Amino acid sequence: MTTDCEINIDGLTKRFGDNTVLNDIDLCLKPGERVAIIGPSGTGKSTLLRCLNYLDRPDAGTISIGDLSVDAASANRKQILALRRRTGFVFQNYGLFANKTARQNITEGPIVVRGLSRDQAGQKADEVLAQIGLADKADSYPTALSGGQQQRVGIGRAMAMEADLLLFDEPTSALDPEWVGEVLDLIREVADGRQTMLIVTHEMQFAREIADRVIFMDGGRIVEQGPPAQIFDAPQDERTRSFLRRVSQS
Repeated sequence: MTTDCEINIDGLTKRFGDNTVLNDIDLCLKPGERVAIIGPSGTGKSTLLRCLNYLDRPDAGTISIGDLSVDAASANRKQILALRRRTGFVFQNYGLFANKTARQNITEGPIVVRGLSRDQAGQKADEVLAQIGLADKADSYPTALSGGQQQRVGIGRAMAMEADLLLFDEPTSALDPEWVGEVLDLIREVADGRQTMLIVTHEMQFAREIADRVIFMDGGRIVEQGPPAQIFDAPQDERTRSFLRRVSQS
């Protein structure tokens, strides 16, 4: 295990039937590091994020965050809950509760997962709503919010968890083009606080700007990784070069 890493992923493997979606993934993230994951659709990027907080249970591998280590072979409910306390997840389709207001959506995780009182969670939610520029929408339900506002609430919900690691799963893919910019700006603001992040994205320019490191995945494996300039300007692997050529032509 690498000593200067805050988060270590060792041998993470996930299968759906006969299909191996994640194939023995090893990854280390340093405190405050922002890592973008790119690659073709269906190559395991979103599954990797979902396995990191056990939305999907991996078949093998160990996830370590700080002093917590969870082995897929023996993970129990208590360990999984502890892991979820240390991660915040931003879904591509917002994932908000339709029957809860913006404020209630943000308080849910701190109450259920972190064990905060309703008053404590409410105070935290109000702070977060002010941070994300939606204090005036606290009592609004998702149907009354634009796509961009809904995703900002989704990001606020993850922020309220005060997690060691924020996981972003294609945070702009469900948005109309007019809302993409405001969501990316908010993620930049969060990143400026040196929050450790793992971001699956199809926004190549955004990945270049925000990431300390870019990972290219294909076929359930990490093919290549390095600083943005290396991956985008001088990729070493032909699969990376081919993917970036296709993306630039689309």
